[in-house]
Amino acid sequence: MGSYLQHYIDGRWVDSEGGTPHQVVNPATEEVVSTVTLGTEADVDKAVEAARAAFESFSQSAKDERVALLERIVEEYKKRIPDIARSISEEMGAPISIAQTAQAGSGLGHLMSTITALKGFDFEESTGKNKVVYEPVGVVALITPWNWPMNQIVAKVAPAIAAGNAVILKPSEQTPGSAAIFAEVLDAAGVPAGVFNLVQGDGPGVGTALAKHPDIDMISFTGSTRAGILVAKNAADTVKRVHQELGGKSPNIILPDTPLDMALPGGAGGVLLNSGQSCIAPTRLLVHRSQYEEAIEKLAAIFGGKAVDDPAKEGDHIGPVVNRTQYEKIQGLIEKGIAEGANVAVGGPGRPDGKDKGYYVQPTVFRDVSNEMTIAREEIFGPVLVVIPYDTLDEAVAIANDTPYGLGAYIAGDPAVAKTIVRKIRAGSVFVNAGGLDFNSPFGGYKQSGNGREFGKFGLEEFLETKSVIGELPADAPPAEAAG
Repeated sequence: MGSYLQHYIDGRWVDSEGGTPHQVVNPATEEVVSTVTLGTEADVDKAVEAARAAFESFSQSAKDERVALLERIVEEYKKRIPDIARSISEEMGAPISIAQTAQAGSGLGHLMSTITALKGFDFEESTGKNKVVYEPVGVVALITPWNWPMNQIVAKVAPAIAAGNAVILKPSEQTPGSAAIFAEVLDAAGVPAGVFNLVQGDGPGVGTALAKHPDIDMISFTGSTRAGILVAKNAADTVKRVHQELGGKSPNIILPDTPLDMALPGGAGGVLLNSGQSCIAPTRLLVHRSQYEEAIEKLAAIFGGKAVDDPAKEGDHIGPVVNRTQYEKIQGLIEKGIAEGANVAVGGPGRPDGKDKGYYVQPTVFRDVSNEMTIAREEIFGPVLVVIPYDTLDEAVAIANDTPYGLGAYIAGDPAVAKTIVRKIRAGSVFVNAGGLDFNSPFGGYKQSGNGREFGKFGLEEFLETKSVIGELPADAPPAEAAG
C-alpha cells in the first residue's frame, strides 16, 4: 500500500501542518490502496513562500539552462515509468497496458514537446525601434484531475518551468501516488529548491487556498466546469490570471455515405478508452438517418464485445471507473436516459456479468436519442455513447454546436466535405479522420470548456507575460537577456 503523508516544499519532503489522512480506494477491489495527507492553508502558505523566493533567481535563468533541466527531467522520468503506471492503474483503474503506454507515456510526450518549443521560442522581438519581451508570470498554481494524471500534470508543469515560473502543484486526491513519484523525478533531476512544490489535498481545502492566495500570480486548472467556475470566483478578488480546461461533450459527425466499418471503430474506441473518463471523448455520435440502423447494429457489436476486466491484467479490455461516486453518477444518468425515452442498444444499468465487486460499468450504447435529453447534454464520464440521427449536414452542424461545451469535435468521412464544415464547428480541436492528440498543437476549449491553450509553444505562451519596452536600449544589453 502506498503512503504519501508528506508534501514536497522547497526541495524537501515535509510534514503537513494540521493535515488529515485520506484513503484512496482501488476501484477494482474496493480496498484501500494508498493513503495521502490532505493539506491545509498553512501548507499552501509555506509552498507559496518557497516558490516566491525561488522565482527571484529562477526567473532570471537562461533558456539553455532550462532546456538542460528539462532534458534531465526526461531521463529521470523514463526510469520511473513502471512505477508511475502501476500507481495510476491501482488508484484510478486504468488497465496496466494503457497505464504504461498512453497514461505514463503522455507525460514523456509533453516533456519532449516542451523542450522543442522552448528551444525554438524567441523571448524578444522588435516592433520597429521598440521591443516586446516575454517574461515568466511568477508563482503559478496548478490544479490537476485524476483521469489522465500524468498528461495533465506534465502539460502544465513542463511549460510553466520552461517559461521560468515557480510552481505549486495540487493533484487530485484520487491519484496522489503518481504525483508524488513525479515530485521524486523532479528532485532527482535537480530542479532548484522552491521551483517545484507539491501540496497534496482536496479542492475545498488546498484548491480554494491556492485560488484565493494573494501571492499567487496565476492558476491553471483542469477539471469539471462546475469546479472551474468555483476556482474562477475564488481567484477573482486577487485578479490573478485564470487558465481553465474544463468539461466536454464532443460530437462525432459521420458524414453521409461514409463506410461505417471505416468510421465507427475509431470513434467507439475514443469513448471506450480509459473507461470513457476523457474530457474529449466523442460521446455524441451523429449519423445520417439513412445509415442509422446499420450504425446502431455495428456499435452494439463493438460495445457489446468489449471486455471489462481487472486493470492489473494485461490485455485489450477496459477497467472500472475511478470510484463509487463516479459509478453512481453514471448509473443515475443511464437510468435517466431510459426514463427520458432513449432505448438501450447494448449495455445498460448495473455491473457487467461476472462482476459483483468493483466500480465496473457496462459499455453502453443509447439509440433513439434527441439532443435535448440529459444523456446528450451532460458529461457522463463513463463508457456510454449516445447516437443521434440527422437528415442534412447543416442539421448535423447545428446539433454538434448545440451544447454548452466546446472542447473537441470529430468528423469521419470525405476530407473535402469535412473541410466545408470544420470552421462552422465551435470547438477548440476538430479531428478529421484522426485519432489522438498532437502535443505540438494547441489544446483547449470554447464556451464552457474553458479558456486558454495548452501543449507545445501554445502552452509555453500561456505561462508568459508580455511586456512592451518603448525606447532605444544598447544592443549588447537586451531587456530579455536573462529570460531568453
